[in-house]
Amino acid sequence: MLNPVELTGSDFSPEKGQVIVAEHNHRYTRAIYTEQHQWFADEAKQIGGDDYGPNPYEMLMAALGACTSMTVRMYANRKEWPLDDIRVTLSHRRDNRDAQVVDIFERMIQVAGDLTDEQRQRLLDIANKCPVHKTLTGTIDIQTQLR
Repeated sequence: MLNPVELTGSDFSPEKGQVIVAEHNHRYTRAIYTEQHQWFADEAKQIGGDDYGPNPYEMLMAALGACTSMTVRMYANRKEWPLDDIRVTLSHRRDNRDAQVVDIFERMIQVAGDLTDEQRQRLLDIANKCPVHKTLTGTIDIQTQLR
């Protein structure tokens, strides 16, 4: 297992708001850098990776789950609602619909606390307004350059 400390020797210094993804080996392991954090992405050993980190879809689901949880927590705290705990479980699959491939993300939000039915419904509404959810369900324009 690689230690994330190994990443600190790199000369990569992303600016605030940037993410740099650098090749770690000539297979699938990638070193990921943000202004203050470093980690690995990889693929499973069964498909030729080293399994040193989550795969890209796991990171995408983690982004959605983390954003969902943070957004719900922020709202409950502001309202001073008795939300004791929140857990978000996600899965991803592809389905063929009308000759098109559709990506399906299933998100199960579990909340604990002495919440009313109305509060629980409002938290579900708020979960669907987290910024990552809005990005994934909105119009996306990825502008790519090759240098």
